[in-house]
Amino acid sequence: MSSNPILFEGIFPPFEEIDPATVFPTIDALLSESLKKVDNLLSRQPSTFQELIVPLEKIDDRLSRSWSVVSHLQSVKSAPEIRKAYEACLPKLTDYSTQVGQNKGLFEAFSRIQASEDFSRLSTEEKTLVEHAVRDFQLSGVGLEGEQKSLYATLSTELSQLSNVYSNNSMDATDHWHWQTENEAQCDGIPEAVLKSAQANAKEHNEKGWRFGLDFPTYLSVVTYATNRDIRKKFYDAFVTRASEKGENAAKWDNGPVMKATLEKREQLAKLLGFQNYAEYSLATKMAQTTDEVLAFYDALIEKAKPAAEKEFADLQAYANGQGFEGKLQPWDVAFYSEKYKQEQFSISQEALRAYFPLDKVLSGLFEITSRLYDVTIAPLPSAQVWNESVKCYQITSKAGEPVAYFYLDPFARKAKRSGAWMDECASRFKAQDLQLPVAYLVTNFRPPANDTPALLTHDDVITLFHEFGHGLHHMLTKGDYPSVSGINGVPWDAVELPSQFYENWCWEPEALALISEHIETKKPLDAELIEQLRRSKNYGAGMAMVRQIELGLFDFTVHLQGPTCDIHATLEKIRDRVSVSPRVSYNRFENSFTHIFSGGYAAGYYSYLWAEVLSADAFSAFQEAGIFDKETGKRFKTCILEKGGSEPPAKLFEDFRGRAPSIEPLLKQEGLLA
Repeated sequence: MSSNPILFEGIFPPFEEIDPATVFPTIDALLSESLKKVDNLLSRQPSTFQELIVPLEKIDDRLSRSWSVVSHLQSVKSAPEIRKAYEACLPKLTDYSTQVGQNKGLFEAFSRIQASEDFSRLSTEEKTLVEHAVRDFQLSGVGLEGEQKSLYATLSTELSQLSNVYSNNSMDATDHWHWQTENEAQCDGIPEAVLKSAQANAKEHNEKGWRFGLDFPTYLSVVTYATNRDIRKKFYDAFVTRASEKGENAAKWDNGPVMKATLEKREQLAKLLGFQNYAEYSLATKMAQTTDEVLAFYDALIEKAKPAAEKEFADLQAYANGQGFEGKLQPWDVAFYSEKYKQEQFSISQEALRAYFPLDKVLSGLFEITSRLYDVTIAPLPSAQVWNESVKCYQITSKAGEPVAYFYLDPFARKAKRSGAWMDECASRFKAQDLQLPVAYLVTNFRPPANDTPALLTHDDVITLFHEFGHGLHHMLTKGDYPSVSGINGVPWDAVELPSQFYENWCWEPEALALISEHIETKKPLDAELIEQLRRSKNYGAGMAMVRQIELGLFDFTVHLQGPTCDIHATLEKIRDRVSVSPRVSYNRFENSFTHIFSGGYAAGYYSYLWAEVLSADAFSAFQEAGIFDKETGKRFKTCILEKGGSEPPAKLFEDFRGRAPSIEPLLKQEGLLA
């Protein structure tokens, strides 16, 4: 089996050699082999950490590395063959997880180690690994018997399949929509680079004029810059009705039944394990202790953010009316007039800023910032195989020149690639595996280069890149010895966004902007005046942005509190009544493509973004006090947060770094929401 590319033995997966036809038989055989290894391990009656946990970590690591290649290709190169193979594997993987998670022999072995005298002599990381394992066995239904045990297995399989259907529906609904025109006047205002891509797209489809897709960079450019209001509405309508019973492709990829079934089965699973609802079940592995704590957190933020948001929208409405707009703003007007207002108030335009942020310059600056903060060097590694010609692999080395980690960067939007931006693990740090070094996937969906124009990022794109790289550093700079708790593994979901949101702050600092910006023609970085305008614009719309995050997080938490008895769309509308200040239309079905909670890992956990923003703003305030490139503060953040991964509770790690518990004040100050 070792000659199979999916079961690669080295550092890097041989992407070019992977045949989709071999995926299912390989994964199926690997799962069977892994179960046999677990049985053989238990037959030897292991009684110590080294006898039990290290062999198990090796079994899990081999499976994790192999499956990560398959799931990654399904996200970035979703051809029919790989999708079919991926879907065929899902029930097998879920069944494997259920069998291991409900293996009483394993549970008892872990419990014996936790209760033994030797447990006190284990390292903090080793103790955490055992404690997490015992907890996870309980959450996997290890105590269930008979029909309940079978029901748990069935629900787990069905939820895995529903997640995949939801993701595929969202992707297909996005990829299959397009708008083609030969009327140049209809394209007025749309950025030149988007028009060039649309022309190339039309040519590729043997059409004349321009052919636009519904990928997020294109959608955002159209609704932000197109002067033709009807065209903005056309794109808006298509985007907010994706994968629903509304819109041009009504019911073709409708996720409505998928969401309802998902909520039903999640609640069944939670109650099977003794929880009142799925929200309560979700918090069993998070920083937040109770559902009331999460709701109170939102109440406090609404109190501060909504008045600011109301004033911001009133100002925007007044501005639009002053520009000759008649009546009330509609959803397809908000981004358009917000951008015009921002340009007028701050003389700043996201589109105009692109000229200052060529991707190559942003990357070199990002790597330099990382080097200054954490004493590492980042350089390309061209020898690694990749899955697309635009993908590059990089190596991170220590100050002493030793390899520390590796990562792939897949920057551009394209067909058959999942929308959004994310970081995922290819391999985790593992000391017992001849010191296996961490390898990360960093994926974004930026506008690709067009003709002779290089890839140019908006400032928002730059923030996205820093965000995902922050996740990557959490995974790659870990000093954890065991995959289960090294890097991002074992980190509570509501703390995992801390390093990513924290890293966004450098995108606003003059010293950092000097490193990441360079005009494509003048070769000069952003000047002091532009930087000041950019910084002044930072909190523009902060209230509206925060209530939008509250709306999404409160919707997620509420539907998982209420369960399948709730009317999903009516629940979202009710929350919007309480929180939102923006105009709405009755046919908006955003929830039908809210992949974070219905096919991602954020179910009853989307609140994590704002929760972690409190942590990240407070953490960055330490750098504001000492200097954004202060070596000692950087070293302390690396040591206390990045290197520790999931080996200790995040509340303790934060206090180790900051010297106190987190405060909400730095976030409110950062967002300009303090009176």
